[in-house]
Amino acid sequence: MASILKVDTIQDQSGNNIINESSDTITIGASGDTVNIVGTLQNGGTNFLQGITQADQWRLSANLVNASGVNDITANLERNDTDFALIGTGLTESSGVFTFPQTGIYLITVLATTFNNATNAYGGIYVNTTTDNSNYNTRAYAIGGGGAAGEYQTIAGDIIFDVTNTSTHKVKFQVSSPASFTLSGSTNIQYTGFTFIRLGDT
Repeated sequence: MASILKVDTIQDQSGNNIINESSDTITIGASGDTVNIVGTLQNGGTNFLQGITQADQWRLSANLVNASGVNDITANLERNDTDFALIGTGLTESSGVFTFPQTGIYLITVLATTFNNATNAYGGIYVNTTTDNSNYNTRAYAIGGGGAAGEYQTIAGDIIFDVTNTSTHKVKFQVSSPASFTLSGSTNIQYTGFTFIRLGDT
C-alpha cells in the first residue's frame, strides 16, 4: 500500500534543514553544505550538461610559406600533444576541413606567429565556415605584417559558430598574402594554432 508523507521541512538529527519547501520553492541543503547528486540530474526529463563538454586544440606543426594569393591550410595540422588533454572526443580533420564531434555553440580562436620574408610582406588567416558542407563564408580575418624583412608578428582572431548539424557545419582556415609570407609552425609549441571550445547547446 502506497504512503504519503506530508511535511514542509526535513531536518537532520542536529536540527539542520535538509529539505525545505516554501511558496512552491524547494530548498535542498543550507549555506555551506555540499549537495551530492548520485545519478543524473534532469530538467523536464532532459539531462543537465556538466560544464564544457568539448575542448580541443590544433596547431601548424611546420612552417608554411605562402608565395601569394589565398590558399587553404591543408597540411601539417596536428592536435596539440604537449601537456594537453582534450575534453570530449575532439574534432576530426581531413584536408584542412574540421568536423565537429557534437552540435552546439563553439568558440573558435586563431593565434598565429608570422614572419616577413621580404620588406612590407604581409598576410593573414581567414576563418571560413560552411553550413551546407559546400559553400564557405569568411567569418574572420586576422592580418599582420608590413614591416621589415625578418620581423615576427602575432595575429589573432575568433568567432562563435552555431553548429546545428555536424554533417553540414564545418570550418577551415586559409592563409592569404600578396608576397612571400610565412606562418611559423612547430610540433612542440603553439606558434600557429586553433582552439575549439563548446560553450553550450545550440
